[in-house]
Amino acid sequence: MNVYFPLFLSLLCFSLFSCQQASPESFHDNNVIAHRGAWKKAGHPQNSIASLREAIRLGCEGSEFDVWMTADSILVVNHDADFMGLPIETSTLEQLYEKELSNGEKIPTAAEYLKEGIKQKKTKLIYEAKPSELGRERNFLIAQKSVELVKSLKASEWVDYISFDKDICRKIMELDPDAQVAYLNGEKSPEQLAENGYFGFDYHISIVKKNSHWITEAHQLGLTVNAWTVNDSDDMKWLLDHGTDFITTDEPEMLLEIVQNRN
Repeated sequence: MNVYFPLFLSLLCFSLFSCQQASPESFHDNNVIAHRGAWKKAGHPQNSIASLREAIRLGCEGSEFDVWMTADSILVVNHDADFMGLPIETSTLEQLYEKELSNGEKIPTAAEYLKEGIKQKKTKLIYEAKPSELGRERNFLIAQKSVELVKSLKASEWVDYISFDKDICRKIMELDPDAQVAYLNGEKSPEQLAENGYFGFDYHISIVKKNSHWITEAHQLGLTVNAWTVNDSDDMKWLLDHGTDFITTDEPEMLLEIVQNRN
């Protein structure tokens, strides 16, 4: 026993040290979600790896990005349905790689984007699954491949999902009951969202201001509240005054300064 005890003690210490190293840090808590990354002030392309890195560097609570699926079933990050004139859903990844962003980046795959994002544990990754223009069945496939990708990369801790499409949202929640999913379209009340298992709502600023009572109702039901896309300082202050959890903006630097000055 005496021969093996030092080895056992060393292994125990290493195990404890490893567990300590793997324990998650706290994500930022400052309401600021960079819309398509932090691109505007820095001059980066929207939805680029560079804009994600800038959002992380700034210390945003989250960085939002948009995901489509190519003709060869690869998930890629881009806001519009076309990339540099090429329709994403009917183009292969190889075809999309013939074009490049203004900073020289190729269109990021969702896998590449997530791998970059999970190198840190301060900024959440707000994954918008874009509804397909090619039919409902493709929406289910997008949801399935999205959940499979996030799980395969062990990125669930970082990712919150959002979508305008109810089918996509429902499928994600079905495949991953622990997923945090918020609805974007704006027509559902907090009560309806809670009944359907949503994490929260993520509505346009005009809808949130028109239905300001929904903020309180959502919080009473345990839902989160996000508003998009908020680039006016008065709107930012109004949302903060009303207790909005997250604010999605093209001006994260402005919102960070407002939040910091209020603390």
